[in-house]
Amino acid sequence: MSENKRPAAPMSSAAAPAKEPNAMGPKAVELVLVKEQNGVQLTNSTLANPTQTPLGTQERETWSKKIDFLLSVIGFAVDLANVWRFPYLCYKNGGGAFLVPYLLFMVIAGMPLFYMELALGQFNREGAAGVWKICPVLKGVGFTVILISLYVGFFYNVIIAWALHYFFSSFSVDLPWVHCNNTWNSPNCSDAHAGNSSSGPNDTFRTTPATEYFERGVLHLHESRGIDDLGPPRWQLTSCLVLVIILLYFSLWKGVKTSGKVVWVTATMPYVVLFALLLRGITLPGAIDGIRAYLSVDFRRLCESSVWIDAATQVCFSLGVGFGVLIAFSSYNKFTNNCYRDAVITTSVNSLTSFSSGFVVFSFLGYMAQKHSVPVGDVAKDGPGLIFIIYPEALATLPLSSAWAVIFFIMLLTLGIDSAMGGMESVITGLVDEFQLLRRHRELFTLFVVLATFLLSLFCVTNGGIYVFTLLDHFAAGTSILFGVLVEAIGVAWFYGVRQFSEDIKQMTGQRPSLYWRLCWKFVSPCFLLFVVVVSIVTFRPPHYGAYVFPEWANALGWAIATSSMSMVPIYAAYKFCSLPGSLREKLAYAITPEQERELVDSGEVRQFRLRHWLLV
Repeated sequence: MSENKRPAAPMSSAAAPAKEPNAMGPKAVELVLVKEQNGVQLTNSTLANPTQTPLGTQERETWSKKIDFLLSVIGFAVDLANVWRFPYLCYKNGGGAFLVPYLLFMVIAGMPLFYMELALGQFNREGAAGVWKICPVLKGVGFTVILISLYVGFFYNVIIAWALHYFFSSFSVDLPWVHCNNTWNSPNCSDAHAGNSSSGPNDTFRTTPATEYFERGVLHLHESRGIDDLGPPRWQLTSCLVLVIILLYFSLWKGVKTSGKVVWVTATMPYVVLFALLLRGITLPGAIDGIRAYLSVDFRRLCESSVWIDAATQVCFSLGVGFGVLIAFSSYNKFTNNCYRDAVITTSVNSLTSFSSGFVVFSFLGYMAQKHSVPVGDVAKDGPGLIFIIYPEALATLPLSSAWAVIFFIMLLTLGIDSAMGGMESVITGLVDEFQLLRRHRELFTLFVVLATFLLSLFCVTNGGIYVFTLLDHFAAGTSILFGVLVEAIGVAWFYGVRQFSEDIKQMTGQRPSLYWRLCWKFVSPCFLLFVVVVSIVTFRPPHYGAYVFPEWANALGWAIATSSMSMVPIYAAYKFCSLPGSLREKLAYAITPEQERELVDSGEVRQFRLRHWLLV
């Protein structure tokens, strides 16, 4: 027994069997596995200790290189919303003054939650559902985030398909969104290049060629009366969607070994393109006016609650917490990886990217405003309209416009692909870790997931597909994802306990989190999330697309989608209580006690039943 407890560091894995082949041979093999997979040199008896590395991790693959993980996380967190959402919010909410609530919420809530998810996945080495062995009754929140990631995949892949369509269309001498002489154009189209520049992009009766290309040439929106008149899938967009699905499958089918290589391109390319666009944008006439509008500081806006609400929601959604992706990615890390450093690096890169992209966006918006002789506010917008209407229109006026368009849509493709890969990986890892049958057939299951996503995405590439897209975008990951993160934060900080969670991190990194992080996990982040959830419900507005208002049945369907994911929490909790043996007190004890502490429940020692557990930080 003394040899089993002896530290393994002084001996090499090859020398151990030579000293005592019969007794040490099998243990030496197990020791090598632990060193290779977890990066931890511990004996078998140490691994069996319930307070150490979780059991059953010997077969788990790891990232080939540390940079693969960092690029994957950055690629997922830095997505299209960094380009089309943050700069607009910053401009709308007082310019530079918006950075005050944004950075405050980032430090007290965003970074702690990001750090928490990375540590949670890395220590337990399982996906979004499997990690809840730390509090079995809350395992439903794992299925909540998996379902949300699946819903998001139904419409997020369509954005990539749109970008791919534009990418192919950019290989022409004359870009198709420049003139009004195309088959899809309406009599209301105003061709500025034909001498009619009197109408701005927001003119009530006139539309620009770029607007008509997106809505009539690509979406064929004019052939649909609404969400109850979708029509058939458009073959052009369907073909692009097929290419996206094929790319996703071959990026994911072998797990992190393949996806970790793809992100070397998809996570770095956007920065190259953004830098090139910035250099071009700041040389355009009117660019300084646009940047000045972006950065103009109006501290009086901080007195408005809407500014703080926008900052809070932007922090939640921009980092990607609550989708199960961070948990899935970090579960493939080596056990001793410094997840604290990773959290600081990736959240900082995300925020800097959001802020920097504003200079690119508003340099072009300032140029467009001067070109149409309108204020910057008349051309500034967020969402798909910015990247598929305003930006293509601006690029079309430049020399070598086709080349700039190709570069721009390559950036959109790479921004979208690695975020879509992250969402799919959350679903695949979460379910593969939960069901052994799926683990043995990961490649087939990956094919099933991407095909299911493709089939349901077909609704978004019909004539009225933009209405389905808008409905899913509004309901699939709104209040439901905030609810999921709130339950997750409460489960980790209160039921599992900040003290125990901190000890887990100390085992991995060698250092216990400081009091600041523990206070954020215990009090600040849950209160912040509760505030955002309540605000998202109180300030809810039904979705709309332009002047189109969705019928009541569509809104009811949207809420059904949202509640279907949130309902996983109470449904699984009820199932867990019913399936556990014993009295009500015993059921509760087993439900909220980590699986590794079951023997303590059997002996009547349940730390969650003591006041000290709830007060410790």
